[in-house]
Amino acid sequence: MILDEPFNGLDKRGVEEVRGMLRGLKADGVTILLASHNPEDIRLLCDSVHEMDAGLISPMAALKMP
Repeated sequence: MILDEPFNGLDKRGVEEVRGMLRGLKADGVTILLASHNPEDIRLLCDSVHEMDAGLISPMAALKMP
């Protein structure tokens, strides 16, 4: 599944519902490619994080919750 900024335009409840749906899909083994500028989304949902800069994709250390 490929998602580009899936939380834009959602209210707080909508964000929580979509996050829950994505966690369920992840638990079922679905691979999800998530593009987001929101570090909180990345910390909560991603196992592997990559960054694109100047057309180059490079791995980043996973963002951890403080």
